[in-house]
Amino acid sequence: MAKHNELGKFGEELAVDFLQQNGYTILETNWTFQKAEIDIMAQKENVLVVVEVKTRSSTEFGLPQDFVTPKKIQLLVKAVHEYVISNNLDLDIRFDIIAVYKEENHYKTEHIQDAFYYF
Repeated sequence: MAKHNELGKFGEELAVDFLQQNGYTILETNWTFQKAEIDIMAQKENVLVVVEVKTRSSTEFGLPQDFVTPKKIQLLVKAVHEYVISNNLDLDIRFDIIAVYKEENHYKTEHIQDAFYYF
């Protein structure tokens, strides 16, 4: 596995642990629909939380969340729409980003709730 893939997988594992420690139930990880992959789908109370995880080994070129593109958002919205219909869910939906980045000798996890909206 390429180093960047290993780093991404590591970030997703940290994000899952973080969410579980904060009362979220993990419903899916790496759920795909057509060209879209949703890193984590979690639920807390009556909210389906769609989580995009961005992991970087440094912030030299910007914060991880800065790399969530409008195209990625569009794909996530399309995928979650399919997931909700396929599973007949009646939940509010929220899109979050979990940014994981190396700071000195450890990784920092930042949870950005309501990171973007859809129409």
